Amino acid sequence: MKRRIAGMQARIGGRPLRFLIAGGLNTLVGLTFYPLLLWAVPLMRTHYLAALGIAQVACLLFAYVTYKYGVFRTQGNMAREFGAFSGFYLFNYAANWAILPLLVETAGAHPSVVQTGFNLIVIATSWFWHSRVTFRAAERTA
Repeated sequence: MKRRIAGMQARIGGRPLRFLIAGGLNTLVGLTFYPLLLWAVPLMRTHYLAALGIAQVACLLFAYVTYKYGVFRTQGNMAREFGAFSGFYLFNYAANWAILPLLVETAGAHPSVVQTGFNLIVIATSWFWHSRVTFRAAERTA
């Protein structure tokens, strides 16, 4: 019994570190994908919201895979987990889609600067959502 508890503590203690590493990787991908898309595809500079949609889908799928398999290491529950995972980001994306054009068009802010700020907010709230909602079964069984 003591060995099982020690094993659970080691896994739980490693999870926040894995989350930070995956979060760093996801942040790097998220912060570079959108500006790279704007830079590499001239049409996207005019259609920055289309670029945002493409970047969000690609980054969402990348993040889900890194968190599911690299951080929380859950088995099954893919539909429920992906629903909760994408629900968190859909809420954030909806807010992002409203705020980005507002700040770009009315305040003259650069799209990449607005995205960076928005990403910082998402980073700050994601651990709480994913550890308590998305991958909660992993918390109970780890």
